[in-house]
Amino acid sequence: MMRKTLGFVLSTVAAGAVLTACTGGAGHNDADVEFAQRMIPHHEQAIEMAELVGARTGNARIRDLAADIERAQGPEIERLTTWLSEWGASTGGGQGGHGEHDADHAGMPGMMSSGDLSGLSAASGPEFDRMWLRMMVRHHEGAIEMAREQLDHGEHEGARQLAQAVIDAQQREIDTMNALLTEG
Repeated sequence: MMRKTLGFVLSTVAAGAVLTACTGGAGHNDADVEFAQRMIPHHEQAIEMAELVGARTGNARIRDLAADIERAQGPEIERLTTWLSEWGASTGGGQGGHGEHDADHAGMPGMMSSGDLSGLSAASGPEFDRMWLRMMVRHHEGAIEMAREQLDHGEHEGARQLAQAVIDAQQREIDTMNALLTEG
């Protein structure tokens, strides 16, 4: 099931990349810029959380899910960064240190605080699994919220396609994570 989901996500991303190549920097608005500037650090944090999994869990399904998250969100960060460059906008910084991260991204839906990430980093085994799944569900829900805002207000076709792909892929992952939480 996970591999089938990954194949769908990757094919969706590839199709979006082809369509996006035709749009260039034209046809964007402030909502598109804000979406890209906010989604980059949001995805960076998801990757940071996914990177914690290997050393802290024995659950192969969680490891596979974390690897899928890393594979999907890395290319999306690259695409968002490219659009911001084409639009003449800054990337909005980056995560930096955890304390800087808290100040820079306060109020962004689904973002974990430095305390959350420290607690997660200190956990292992089943405790880590539960914490990671709950945090990643919350994190994905935040990404979906931002993607829906993009669909409501953005005009760049590639960014709108990416927003829909984020909604589709991350909702499937939320469903998987919730199922894992009820099993454990």
